[in-house]
Amino acid sequence: MFDGLKVLLVEDDPTVREGSEQALQLAGLDVLAFDSAEQAYKLLTPDFAGIVVSDVRLPGMSGLDLLQAIKQLDANLPVILVTGHGDITMAVHAMRTGAYDFIEKPYSSEQLVDVILRALETRRLMLEVHSLRRQLEDGGGIESRLLGNSQSMRDIRRLILDVADEPADVLIYGDTGTGKEMVARCLHDYSHRRKHNFVAVNCGAIPESIFESEVFGHETGAFTGAAKRQVGKIEHADHGTFFLDEIESLPLSLQVKLLRVLQERYIERLGSNMATPVDVRVVAAAKLDLEELSQQQKFRSDLYYRLNLIVLHLPPLRERRDDIPMLFEHFVLAAAARYNRAAPMVSSAQMRKLMAHGWPGNVRELRNIADRFVLGIAGGSSNLLATGAQAEALSLAEQVNGFERALIEQELRAYAGNVSEVSTVLGLPKQTLYHKMQKYNLVAEEFR
Repeated sequence: MFDGLKVLLVEDDPTVREGSEQALQLAGLDVLAFDSAEQAYKLLTPDFAGIVVSDVRLPGMSGLDLLQAIKQLDANLPVILVTGHGDITMAVHAMRTGAYDFIEKPYSSEQLVDVILRALETRRLMLEVHSLRRQLEDGGGIESRLLGNSQSMRDIRRLILDVADEPADVLIYGDTGTGKEMVARCLHDYSHRRKHNFVAVNCGAIPESIFESEVFGHETGAFTGAAKRQVGKIEHADHGTFFLDEIESLPLSLQVKLLRVLQERYIERLGSNMATPVDVRVVAAAKLDLEELSQQQKFRSDLYYRLNLIVLHLPPLRERRDDIPMLFEHFVLAAAARYNRAAPMVSSAQMRKLMAHGWPGNVRELRNIADRFVLGIAGGSSNLLATGAQAEALSLAEQVNGFERALIEQELRAYAGNVSEVSTVLGLPKQTLYHKMQKYNLVAEEFR
């Protein structure tokens, strides 16, 4: 769950240090143990991916000195202090000066792990927000435009970068709101065509009577009202990308004319007999299966096979629920910046409702709810984020447990209940995984 996050443990007593280190490793945590604060501090940087646990009384640099140095380096880095009996006054003072929490010796392994898990969750969320804010500020790479850590999104990003410079046309499948136009724009922006125009046409939004004029262009006097020459959208996309959304709604009579452009790479404006060559990459998007439509003679099979070269399938949001927290935080931050408002925090109960929702409108619906959340507008599906008496309040520990359960359940489903595979993927000892499965009432056989 905290992949990439480290626990820096500072303890000069070798027996306590080794015992604490072993307890954290059994909990599946990545821990680095030191006998001095000076050694640990050398590894710290602003936005360090982890937390620090330090004894207060140390030879040389004390735990309090380390806390003060860390707060100057990164005020948000969680520091947990370990105090001896009778040092409660000192611990309270440390909390007031920025310590995340303190543990009094002697402590149990469960107590140590519980406090550290809460601190790691706080750090994870904080680093994620910082990352999203940087992406909003500098635009970032393709990861900042096609958000998601699910395997399906990683595969889509990799395929886009692999084929962006290929001349072959692309067909994108996806439900409404899954981001088909964003994928098309990424294909354009990460190709050598990015310096030229990206032109989008919704095939279902342009009346058939004017489609030819809009897409192919016309000459002066080509029809009543054609007072001047008009360059069509395909010609405007010359050396760039031409995006056809909802291509399944294109009438058969127009499909044959589009096919000719794809095959010959030239257009003829209405009212002209002159062929105008175009160098354009065509990206088409559809909600319905074009092969099935062609078998039903509702879509030209020759056009389907012309488009069916490079195919991208965008999964609906309900099939990549683990991406919802990242997407929602991104949309909230973007909306807060757009509306010049503070970004509200989403509770664990609210996030659970978001994770459980069916998302018929996919990412577009999620973005709409994020905008309403920032603006404080209730109604519709935004009631998922109802606050006050309507929302269940959960502690941070319960939130951590909820995310942990969801992650284990997701991997069990992905690997058909194979505990050995899940243990390897999550980096957990098999015994620890079985313990957590028992804790969350998860049975491997139910996923096979």
